[in-house]
Amino acid sequence: MTLTRLSLTDFRNHAGADMAAGTGLVALHGDNGAGKTNILEAISLLAPGRGLRRAALSDMVRDGANGGFAIFAEVQAGIDLAPVALGTGIEPAHPGRRIVRINGAAAAAASLGEWIAVLWLTPAMDRLFVETAGNRRRFLDRLVLALDPRHAQHSNRYEAALRARSKLLADLASADQQWLASLEAQLAEHGAMMDAARQHMLAALSTELAGQPDAPFARPLLTLVDSDGAPRTAPYDAEALKLLFASRRRIDAAAGRATAGPHRDDLSAIHAVTGRSAARCSTGEQKAMLLSLVLAHSDCVARLRGARPVLLLDEVAAHLDPLRRGALYDRLAGQGGQAWLTGTEAALFDAMPGPVTRFHIAGGRISPSA
Repeated sequence: MTLTRLSLTDFRNHAGADMAAGTGLVALHGDNGAGKTNILEAISLLAPGRGLRRAALSDMVRDGANGGFAIFAEVQAGIDLAPVALGTGIEPAHPGRRIVRINGAAAAAASLGEWIAVLWLTPAMDRLFVETAGNRRRFLDRLVLALDPRHAQHSNRYEAALRARSKLLADLASADQQWLASLEAQLAEHGAMMDAARQHMLAALSTELAGQPDAPFARPLLTLVDSDGAPRTAPYDAEALKLLFASRRRIDAAAGRATAGPHRDDLSAIHAVTGRSAARCSTGEQKAMLLSLVLAHSDCVARLRGARPVLLLDEVAAHLDPLRRGALYDRLAGQGGQAWLTGTEAALFDAMPGPVTRFHIAGGRISPSA
């Protein structure tokens, strides 16, 4: 999957930008605050979800603009396929409603996953393994989405049913029991599909990681665990899930939330060599495991979907020593596909093997760089 063209209008600090890139590595360099990460965020919005910052749509509009923004891209999904035009943004009259267009026709945001898969690493993710389970679930679901575009639909419907059930449980005594049972049937159906997709992805990713070396990037061992930290040894069955939700109505009503189910699962990671939990590893080891995971997942998507995802690596090179930086560039170039990287200095990308598309970003202005 290759973004051959990217255009931004009134997005963040970019009043207007038009970039053309080829397969291979794309290097963006410029001072802090120049707008490099904003470009990566725009690309991340071409996939389902809220993008790499999870920001409100209104926050993405350029200061001084009329209240809307637009992102347009041409994506080459395969050598023998025609480019696909993807667009998203908001209009001033409806600042809270995201618009998506595919080849000019209105579409649901979830359908973007059928045309492009995007994975990213940002400095804010460096401590993923010591942050909340919710952050790790979102990360896990992005990995799943790159393999199975239908995952977004199941996740959205599950979350909607979860919210509706919680409202009913707020007054359990007068709740419509038939409607409650219907919602729990929806939770069971979509929850089982969500869990199956997660389990399938983790099995495929673990196979990919098992074939990777332990250096220069630390290799993690991954497990799906429940809210108590116990490994999930079997997938959720839809019928069993329905009974689980029904049996926990009083518990969930008292807690004000659903206390069990796929939405409470977590991603556990262990350093393959030392056996230590990722949460107890050094910051450097955690970063290395995260990078190893994303690179292996890119291979996994390429193998199972037949097209490699677009990688967005924000300020990753600056935190690697020259040896690991060179190893990263060689790995990215060797596996093919397209990867966008940012850094403050052009010299950070000197070791990149070709082909490389380079841009200098300064004050919202984007210019090709030698």
